[in-house]
Amino acid sequence: MAAILRAPGLGAVWGTVRGLATAVRQAEPATAGLDAKQMNLCSAVNDALHIAMDENPKTLVFGEDVSFGGVFRCTVGLAEKHGKHRVFNTPLCEQGIVGFGIGAAAQGYSPIVEIQFADYIFPAFDQITNEAAKYRFRSGGEFDVGGLTIRTPYGAVGHGGHYHSQSPEAFFTHIPGIKVVMPSGPRETKGLLLSAIRDPNPVVVFEAKMLYRTAVEDVPTGDYSIPLGRARIARAGSDVTLVGWGQQVLVLEQAAKELAASDGIEAEVIDLRTLLPWDADAVAASVEKTGRLVVSHEAPLTSGFGAEIVAAISDRCFYSLEAPPLRIAGYDTPFPLVCEPLYLPGVQRVVDGVRRLLRA
Repeated sequence: MAAILRAPGLGAVWGTVRGLATAVRQAEPATAGLDAKQMNLCSAVNDALHIAMDENPKTLVFGEDVSFGGVFRCTVGLAEKHGKHRVFNTPLCEQGIVGFGIGAAAQGYSPIVEIQFADYIFPAFDQITNEAAKYRFRSGGEFDVGGLTIRTPYGAVGHGGHYHSQSPEAFFTHIPGIKVVMPSGPRETKGLLLSAIRDPNPVVVFEAKMLYRTAVEDVPTGDYSIPLGRARIARAGSDVTLVGWGQQVLVLEQAAKELAASDGIEAEVIDLRTLLPWDADAVAASVEKTGRLVVSHEAPLTSGFGAEIVAAISDRCFYSLEAPPLRIAGYDTPFPLVCEPLYLPGVQRVVDGVRRLLRA
């Protein structure tokens, strides 16, 4: 195992992500000039929840252990400030947690429910797909559950194994009637989470648990929002377009830096932010400029959301493409424990993929 972790391009995965996460990124125009302070991603979530609960007395927060602060401590202090009638624990039953949230939303509340790990969201899949996503439509607008927000941590963390490391976002991007959000850092998380809570549709927010503590940057201290469905240009470039979401954006940013330093390749990195709906216009505009597309995600390759992006951009930008689009993703296996660094689409895999693409 030690040899694997020290292997070139593999053992550097976690160090790279942690190092990137602490880098200060350029502020978005929407947040530039606002008073800010250093926050990690967990603190950014907590700050957004406090703002939402201060703003609307009908906002509720509930899930497993949330009144105690949650397993990742994202809900610390909420019950003490807002009361245990608004911030409360639930039984270990994901179907019931989401079902209760749907009922509360139908009665005019704004429930923010927490599923402790995205790996365990599947018992609630029926509630999300057949109730939350369809309730407004099947009732002719009489029952509006758009106030529902589902938060859940996803992805690799270094020791999660089969049941605490999955990235199941692609399952939910196939469901009309909901929105899917995957922030890449603290500033993005706070602004996108507040937008999700206020959005008139049910929203699933996947939070990268690897970044809860390691991602630190300046985050505006007040209330602000980042529009859903609008991508962010994380790094400008002219030779190839790299598209990702969540913590994979940090991997792509590091790969872009290495490509520029070693090969003189200027990669444009797009942080998709929202997967449903996704900003096809931003990706298409970049690909029309660069002529090449790489999409990367932690989830397994087959039927991952990258396939949808590649299909749509191939159709829309066919005559602008200089080479076939490339997907760099997790392998089609259950998420491994011992071989986790081998499984992840790290910086070196992205760098190698871009080099192959530019030789095509």
